[in-house]
Amino acid sequence: MSAASFDPDLLRRRLEGINLYLVGMMGAGKSAVGRPLAQALGYRFVDADTAIEQVAGRSIPSLFADEGEAGFRSLETAVLGQIAGWHSLVVATGGGVVTRPENWGHMRQGVVIWLDAPEAVLLRRLSTDPTPRPLLSSSDPAARLRALLQERLPLYGQADLRISQGDGTPDQVAAQVLESLPSVLKSPETTPPQPVILQNAEGQTLSSLN
Repeated sequence: MSAASFDPDLLRRRLEGINLYLVGMMGAGKSAVGRPLAQALGYRFVDADTAIEQVAGRSIPSLFADEGEAGFRSLETAVLGQIAGWHSLVVATGGGVVTRPENWGHMRQGVVIWLDAPEAVLLRRLSTDPTPRPLLSSSDPAARLRALLQERLPLYGQADLRISQGDGTPDQVAAQVLESLPSVLKSPETTPPQPVILQNAEGQTLSSLN
């Protein structure tokens, strides 16, 4: 299935404006996949890290340097709470957003989608990505990534939907999400085949509940 072949109107009606939250390790392609996904659905795209930088007035590495990871996570939770108050969004979250229960509380108001990618793919992508990664500031980034991945795998596993990806393009992964989304959405309500007849204890038909 391609992003162009699905019925966007039907899927939008089933979503009813609920937000989609993309989670996964750094390098999983959350921002790259989020943009075509939002476009296909007629949703707005929000990069949570960019929103945090806008609120803080400084970069993520600067926040980590000045406030530490705990300070960054607190701000991340506050920003995510504001985002949860909006609707019809595809939100690309930071890799560690799953480590705080409060964040799950915000994201559970929508659908949480785990973009899962093999460790080798993550390493290859990150090696060519110029974006500063404070949590990978280590003499052995590969070992640090492996440790973070093992720590977070059980948390990512709590997502509503898991998308296993290889070397697919962002458009192809977005198509995977679109194809899989209906499986985690509630079934559309159906009209009863005939009117419901209300009766009292004596078996008399009632015209109302009053």
